[in-house]
Amino acid sequence: MMGRSIAGVGGYLPLLRLSRKAANAALKWSGLSGPREGFRAVARWDEDPVTLAVEAARVALDSASAPDKVIFASTSAPFFERSHAAMLVDALSLSRSTVAFDVAGSRRGAVSALLMALEGTGTGLVAAGERRPTQAGSGAQLAYGDGGAACIVADEGAARLLATASLSHDFADIYASREHPTPYAAEERFVRDVAVAELIAPAVREACRKAKIAAGEIALSAVVEPASGAYKAIAGRLGLTAPNVATDLAAHAGDLGAAHPLFALALAFDRAKPGDIVLLAGFGSGCDALLFQVEREVPGARAVAEALTYGAPFSDYVRFLNLSGAVDIDWGPRSEFDQKVPAPVLERYGRDMMGFVGGRDAEGNVQFPKSLIPVSPHAHGPEPLADVRLADVPARIVSLTSDRLNYCPDPPFVFGLVQFENGARVMMEFTDIEGPPPAVGDPVATRFRIKAIDRRRGFRTYFWKAVPTARPTMEVQ
Repeated sequence: MMGRSIAGVGGYLPLLRLSRKAANAALKWSGLSGPREGFRAVARWDEDPVTLAVEAARVALDSASAPDKVIFASTSAPFFERSHAAMLVDALSLSRSTVAFDVAGSRRGAVSALLMALEGTGTGLVAAGERRPTQAGSGAQLAYGDGGAACIVADEGAARLLATASLSHDFADIYASREHPTPYAAEERFVRDVAVAELIAPAVREACRKAKIAAGEIALSAVVEPASGAYKAIAGRLGLTAPNVATDLAAHAGDLGAAHPLFALALAFDRAKPGDIVLLAGFGSGCDALLFQVEREVPGARAVAEALTYGAPFSDYVRFLNLSGAVDIDWGPRSEFDQKVPAPVLERYGRDMMGFVGGRDAEGNVQFPKSLIPVSPHAHGPEPLADVRLADVPARIVSLTSDRLNYCPDPPFVFGLVQFENGARVMMEFTDIEGPPPAVGDPVATRFRIKAIDRRRGFRTYFWKAVPTARPTMEVQ
């Protein structure tokens, strides 16, 4: 296992960022409060752990070869029985021979999955996404954040694994269950004392012993804090002097759950110099500690750091409650329509929908969706179409409509015609529009999102939506 490496990283944060100061002001009348500084990354109605993980994986795969295994990690994945990793395989247009499995049940799940991938062979993708439900007014509601992160593991890469150590412990510092889907946390001081003394510090100490280094030689840390002040206590016990990037991430975007340590690791890689040693520690029902030595610039790390600077701050607490599912708004009869998608339809067209795969005819014309007879006026009859993935093809707006009569969980409903560089034209929904809408001719990118949620049957379908390529920026201290 030692010598296996991280070959690439990725991360993704939703565009919306709730001002914690504004949220606390909205709760002032109640006497309740949460973290008061910084922002919380907030997923839109059409974002969930799967879409967030896909977007993070796209960044990680940008300069890497296709993996032969995909591991998805989350504590808030939408399905109890349906493989989310298999959904990632289709959304990323990977081969169906790709091994795919899910990891759940612990916030350190993504780090444990990374450890498993490092212990294996070949190229592996570990992708995590979180959108954890919280109760209105709880401290967790403002402390948490939504986001995704990913790592590519290979025999050769930019950050070499030095040593690992693991401890498993059924420590009920926090839990969520089917009967109680929002988090229930134990007293913070108790959590900090036990986690530091019994789990995190011993695991990091053992990893350092195996690597034959002193804790003071670590340049940067990505250590998830189970309670405020935990890293300071860990550093005091071990002689750590490295700054903890995971703490900075929590201040600017919130605690990203299973995705948090991998996102923080990418931020640490961005700051690291060749030769630096980076510590990764995932916590939850135990602790996994991994030490890496950076050998060169890690692909994707710069893009992850830049993702932290993009964002559209907002202060509307009621809008946040609606987006997070903490309130159930009556949208009236216009929202009452059946959105069932039969399994045979998904079997026939699901892979093309998930991967945004169109077709190219014999004349070179590209279309979406595919059809038995090409839409080109020069077509002479049925012909096979070559697969063309549109998700990564640059495009521009041909037409745009903003509709407040059509139902949308976060109005308005925006749609229009999109022209891709390869000639394809597709009618698409638009998302991530804050402020004035983009204009005809503006460039757009595509994002993997929820298409519709069938609340009656508890099912959701996915497709791709257009977003402006210009994203608003926010200052990160």
